[in-house]
Amino acid sequence: MNKILGVFIVIISFLLISPTAEAQKQYTIVLDAGHGGKDPGNLGNGYKEKDIALKVTLKVGKMLSDEKDIKVIYTRKTDVYPNLWKRGEIANKAKADLFVSIHCDSYQPRPEAHGAGTFVLGLRGNKKNFEIAKRENAFIVSEENYKDRYEGFDPNSSESVIGLSLLQEENLDKSLQVASIIQTDFTQKAKRKDRKVKQDNFQVLRETVMPSVLIELGFLTNKKEGAFLNSKKGQIKMATSIAKSIKEYIHQLKLNTVVTDVLVEDTVTSDVEFKIQIASGKNKIATKSYNFKGLQNVERIKIGSFYKYYYGNTSDYQQVKKSLSRAKQKGYKDAFVIALKNGEKVSVQDAISNQ
Repeated sequence: MNKILGVFIVIISFLLISPTAEAQKQYTIVLDAGHGGKDPGNLGNGYKEKDIALKVTLKVGKMLSDEKDIKVIYTRKTDVYPNLWKRGEIANKAKADLFVSIHCDSYQPRPEAHGAGTFVLGLRGNKKNFEIAKRENAFIVSEENYKDRYEGFDPNSSESVIGLSLLQEENLDKSLQVASIIQTDFTQKAKRKDRKVKQDNFQVLRETVMPSVLIELGFLTNKKEGAFLNSKKGQIKMATSIAKSIKEYIHQLKLNTVVTDVLVEDTVTSDVEFKIQIASGKNKIATKSYNFKGLQNVERIKIGSFYKYYYGNTSDYQQVKKSLSRAKQKGYKDAFVIALKNGEKVSVQDAISNQ
């Protein structure tokens, strides 16, 4: 009887408690139209990448601006070329929650190539992906003092050192999350050929310290796809897909990070556990407190080729809220709560309501 009462109290609490500051948070999205000004991007079939990217970006921004909990910032709204470092600086100064860079692809050797793809930052992808990254990075050399600004980065070398910081790796999970949502919508709703979510060396993504993705809308070198992307109908379709995906990503963030003062009475059971994800990446890091800003008892779990780092393992939801606050105070501003039930990952809300 007590357990049933406890669960009932949890459900009522979610319905009646006023939203917390986190629930009322305004999410800042920085939209970056690739290329611009003196850099036209690719010119497949006579179309200009810079113009198509800008038109789609402005449409995405307009759709997002209709949401009261979303603030949109553009790296450019006209035909100008902001340096790649400047685009990242705009996002970093705004303390953005997400950075989205929009481009169009090209592949002269195979004009039949088509489809939409989404990239996140990675140490280095395969040769084909590297060629895409090289094209998008190529204009760096025309920027003033580019060697100093980009610390010797060579856009033409597949061996160029990325030097991912732990902070950037922290954001990889969320970058992959939003990229997956975008790519799913591209293929299932917009009916574009799926060119998958991939990782590679994009300088514009290196410059940011928040979850970031680079979108290739399609191939201008493909006559049919180029005409589609150059049309108002095609631009609206792709912009709608991107905007919808960003809204879904924010919705998922709310489900995982909203912290509510919930009254739980006699409901804690051993099959539910909460923990804080503070970092993830390909680097295997010793779980010593000095590697994690003094946080004790950090847990490292390998999932595929990535390592995830967790803190504050507990079956007490109130305790994990304190751990989340502590992690953020230490500088892990993108830390978030995850929940496990019988060893399987579930939403935090489900974990609480099913305790």
